[in-house]
Amino acid sequence: MSNPTQGSAISSSGFSSGEKRPDHLLVLVHGILASPNDWIYAEAELKRRLGSNFLIYVSSSNSFIKTFEGIDVAGRRLAAEVENIVEENYGLTKISFLAHSLGGLFTRYALAVLYSSDDLIMGINITSQNTKTDDSKEVTSRSGLIAGLEPINFITLATPHLGVRGNKQVGIYVYHVPVLSALAAFKNRAVYANVLYDHMVGWRTSCIRRETELVKPSTQCLDGYKHIVGVEHRPAVSSDGPQFPSEAAMAKKAAQEAPTPQNTDQYHHIMEEEMIRGLQRVSWKKVDVSFHAAQWPFLAHNNIHVKSEWLHNAGASIISHVADSIKQHEYRILKASPFKT
Repeated sequence: MSNPTQGSAISSSGFSSGEKRPDHLLVLVHGILASPNDWIYAEAELKRRLGSNFLIYVSSSNSFIKTFEGIDVAGRRLAAEVENIVEENYGLTKISFLAHSLGGLFTRYALAVLYSSDDLIMGINITSQNTKTDDSKEVTSRSGLIAGLEPINFITLATPHLGVRGNKQVGIYVYHVPVLSALAAFKNRAVYANVLYDHMVGWRTSCIRRETELVKPSTQCLDGYKHIVGVEHRPAVSSDGPQFPSEAAMAKKAAQEAPTPQNTDQYHHIMEEEMIRGLQRVSWKKVDVSFHAAQWPFLAHNNIHVKSEWLHNAGASIISHVADSIKQHEYRILKASPFKT
């Protein structure tokens, strides 16, 4: 296994002449106050399950206290890191991301930096009469690239997509076209969310649902995948835009200029609704995870990506599910390719 204390991958010089090179880059991104060590188990398991077509790279640009420097700073560092690994490894044609916790927000920002497209389509929502604002449109992409590669999977594990109160940066740029177009360019977008026992990132924010959309989670696990209690495929929803009443807009301004518990709470609700409306403009696979039957259920936030194999191994089935999902999409791509053998 590569040295897990640094960004790990195999450079072009690591392949012998005539040896088949991997064409699919999978980037693993850790969360807050973490390091590449968090991915030791997952990296080894993904390599074993996905095979030689994948180059698995463990990001190291935002380790430990660097995660406190802001989503924008960390996102740009991650983007530069990805550009470097792509430049050093020729033969890559596809790219995927697997991110844990705050790393999902770093990744989302990095995607906007790395995204490029010569053919951007804005599909107008025909059910809306307001066509003057970009917020009334569903963003799709036919030819978007990430770091010059075809984007395949964007997968997050216990990521606070709707923000964490107290962090003013969380959720910024959700409505900006580069972020939405970058997300739309991926063939598969999946969020894995802990329904219980995650005391860092709640179910609602990690599964991108409103409070009213949460239902009592199942206690029955998916066949072959212990602790996965639900899988839902949500299609894209065209949004009419964040057309909030004037008093709500005033509360938002007041919360920024003269915050009180009341207007601050209202402000957070407004921001969450804006983020939901933005993120739901692309489709998502939503995977609900419950460690209620695990030996240490209160370790859910780190179980979900098996931070430590001896302590958090309850999440091994989650990594298996992620790997199998990636393999399924890879198979579909190969099957659809006119150049398949």
